[in-house]
Amino acid sequence: MGNPLNLPFDPIERAHENWTRRWGASPAMAAVTSVMRAQQILIGRLDAALKPYALTFARYEALVLLTFSHSGGLPLGKIGERLMVHPTSVTNTIDRLERQGFVRRKPNPSDGRGTLAEITGEGREVVEQATRDLLDMDFGLEGYTGEELREMHRSFVKLRVGFGDFPDPEGAPTEN
Repeated sequence: MGNPLNLPFDPIERAHENWTRRWGASPAMAAVTSVMRAQQILIGRLDAALKPYALTFARYEALVLLTFSHSGGLPLGKIGERLMVHPTSVTNTIDRLERQGFVRRKPNPSDGRGTLAEITGEGREVVEQATRDLLDMDFGLEGYTGEELREMHRSFVKLRVGFGDFPDPEGAPTEN
């Protein structure tokens, strides 16, 4: 995990001030830059918390997804779809988890050409332990109230619906 910057000023606010002088105010530029910095901070903190388990957050997410599946196994394509990642990323993630003994590949009985990734007992144990640690730190968002976290989630649903990740849960038509 990176170290806190401990700067005497907010570099994103400074960039926004400079941006405003050059091109005019852009709350969107300040917001997206803040989101990107927040992602860096959170991934660093989450990966640090998962390091004792030899996991990254991406591999942890795959294990959690497998624990949520009815049988403990999913086709690789379904994993990519649910985690919203490229098939190559799924292959690399499952390769690593398999080498660690947390998942095993097996033929998909529903599709003779397909492969399932199935969580192992050891994978189930590690996901339970890691989840306790992440919950203890509120996934790196311990400074926020429950209502603030719900609002944060709701605000990003709008972006994701607009992009086409899924239909608007409120039923309003979206533009793509």
